[in-house]
Amino acid sequence: MALWVTKQRAAPGPVFGHTDEFEGLGIFIDTYKNNRPGVTFPYVMAMLGDGRTKYDHGNDGKFNELAGCTARGIRQADVPTKARLTYFQDSYLKLELSYKAEDQWEECFTVGDVRLPSVAYLGFSAETGELSDNHDIVSVITKSLYEPNVPGKEEGRPAHGGDTKPQGKKGKTYDPNRGESRGWGWTFIKLVLVIVGVIGAYVAYTAWRTQQRRSRF
Repeated sequence: MALWVTKQRAAPGPVFGHTDEFEGLGIFIDTYKNNRPGVTFPYVMAMLGDGRTKYDHGNDGKFNELAGCTARGIRQADVPTKARLTYFQDSYLKLELSYKAEDQWEECFTVGDVRLPSVAYLGFSAETGELSDNHDIVSVITKSLYEPNVPGKEEGRPAHGGDTKPQGKKGKTYDPNRGESRGWGWTFIKLVLVIVGVIGAYVAYTAWRTQQRRSRF
């Protein structure tokens, strides 16, 4: 069977049930040996397709292999067979297998400087030859990987999601609206004082004018 991470959607074909000349990654779990001396089967290998290169059927992918490992005992294992594929963008590709004991992982390969399509389709396929196997996919789990940040406070952001409110003196919480409300109150008081002053001046002027008129007579 095969696991695919390709630029194009899957289509039926001759490569473990998938189309040939694919662009992307193919992980092949090959349980039948055709013509590859010196290699013990079952064999797990990776191939990076460029969209033009054909899979080498006659030699079980010998000239297409990016990396691989022997997986003797993966057929009819006593525990559920698991594979863990880790890809860190433009960095490395790693495949681990678990089939000898429950959650006992063994590294199949790690390859550096691997680049996969930025937008890709995940798929699975299988093909039966002279020997038949049952392939039951129980579950598939995918997760996104991110490079861990350096511990500490980021610029303009707390290190542990703390309070982002600016703090005043003596540890008091700063209220950004407090200064604004205080400013409006003081402006209102000054406005009232100005109005009172204008009214007072007007009253005084009126009284003085009245007194001047009386003094004439």
